[in-house]
Amino acid sequence: MEKLRIGTRASDLAVHQAERVKKILSRSGKELDVEIEKIKTKGDRILDKPLSEIGGKGVFLKEIEKYLLEGEIDLAVHSLKDVPTSLIEGLEIGAYLDREDPRDCFVSLEYDDLDQLPSDGIVGTGSLRRQTQLLRRRLDLEIEPIRGNVNTRLEKLETEDYDALILAVSGLKRLGFEDMITSYLPPDRFLPAPGQGVLAVEIREKDDRSQRLLKEVEKEELRGKMIAERGMLKHLGGDCHVPVGCHSEVLDDRLTLTALVGSKDGREHVEVRAEAPFEKADELGVEVADRLLRAGADRFLDLEDR
Repeated sequence: MEKLRIGTRASDLAVHQAERVKKILSRSGKELDVEIEKIKTKGDRILDKPLSEIGGKGVFLKEIEKYLLEGEIDLAVHSLKDVPTSLIEGLEIGAYLDREDPRDCFVSLEYDDLDQLPSDGIVGTGSLRRQTQLLRRRLDLEIEPIRGNVNTRLEKLETEDYDALILAVSGLKRLGFEDMITSYLPPDRFLPAPGQGVLAVEIREKDDRSQRLLKEVEKEELRGKMIAERGMLKHLGGDCHVPVGCHSEVLDDRLTLTALVGSKDGREHVEVRAEAPFEKADELGVEVADRLLRAGADRFLDLEDR
């Protein structure tokens, strides 16, 4: 029986995601002895500052990647939207797995949806992407940062001065909190983060065993979508510091990608939609990024500061 060690953050959601990957790997037909190793990261330890001030979402990965490079784990499981588009030398994404509902949702104890919030209503989110799209619809809202895992954020909604939160549907569903969702934000009107809801499995380059194992359980359609979404983000030079949203769909062997980049105050944005044959997913991502840049998206990206 082959032994396989999966590394993950120690949060409830991250461990659930690692368990989900363990279950998916069991479908490969291989006899596997899978262990899950929980690793507490800097991003989990520092909760009183926005992610953009402590290194971006990459802070969730660095310690885990060290374990992976040193051979102490064989696979690392991440929420794909937390994974930078450029990985450190020696590592690669081995597979994109198990996309849960990619939408964002509105969570409130008092109001049914965004339109019901009063003027100066306080909405909690730590995402610039969500901030720009919220203010694009409601300039009269107050956006307040919120950090912590899903459980912590839901507790803060009850105990602190938030009228509502914007959260990823995927995290709530995976943890069994779907009944907390007040309303869903349709992806054609409120674009998710690139890769939202997808589990990324990071491996060492030239790890043939892991590559073969993951190839057997990965779905081609999901890989094509992620190549387009991640390719767009990489060509923009974007990461979690910038307000970029996108959504991809496949219909009749054609892949459609819609993407938006906006100002932090919600007053300006550029949006592009394009399609291509499914097998040209990489070219589609670059095309959408180029069209965004030609439309002036670079003025929202603060590339000179990163």
